[in-house]
Amino acid sequence: MSEDWWRWHEAYDEAGSGLEERLVVVQGYIRAFLDTRRQGAIRVVSACAGQGRDLLGVLVDHPRRRDVRARLIELDPRNAAAARGAIEELGLRQLEMVEADAARTDAYVWAVPADLVLMCGVFGNLGDADIRATISALPELCAAEATVIWTRHRAAPDRTPAIRSWFERAGFSERAFDSPGPDSYSVGVHRLAADPRSLELGQQLFTFVR
Repeated sequence: MSEDWWRWHEAYDEAGSGLEERLVVVQGYIRAFLDTRRQGAIRVVSACAGQGRDLLGVLVDHPRRRDVRARLIELDPRNAAAARGAIEELGLRQLEMVEADAARTDAYVWAVPADLVLMCGVFGNLGDADIRATISALPELCAAEATVIWTRHRAAPDRTPAIRSWFERAGFSERAFDSPGPDSYSVGVHRLAADPRSLELGQQLFTFVR
């Protein structure tokens, strides 16, 4: 991997950029999910969480912020440190940033089954086989009727139709699919309709190829 994931995050601060627009959409779906959850703890896990802007940006002022029990998993130490600092500023001690490889199932021990799984900024960096394998394994991260929010660019060849079908085959029902159009970003929301599965340790879910 040669991508500088710290500098990659700078596009979030560029008004009108695709990443900035995508972040707003993702945060909207996270907010809607929290708005409809019943009382009690809400377990969230975020794979390749970066600086945690999607989830943490919502928890700044959401009324359910203290009900969220989350693990953010990020391999880049600079982004992990930024997320950890943001968590401290929010005063949400029940959130944890784990500096680890989200591709390894061991990184999710004690954090799953989760009610909300964030797979944002992941599928755009994987080959087709790894995307499909990761989606097939997602029931291992999910509680019953859990929600998965994911993102993927639509640059040619647009793989979002295949991704949506792979979610269906893995036992998920589509709740939303949001995109400005071809050659832009997309945000998908799926809910687990099948039974959850136990986490299988020691597995490699994917390898970044970008």
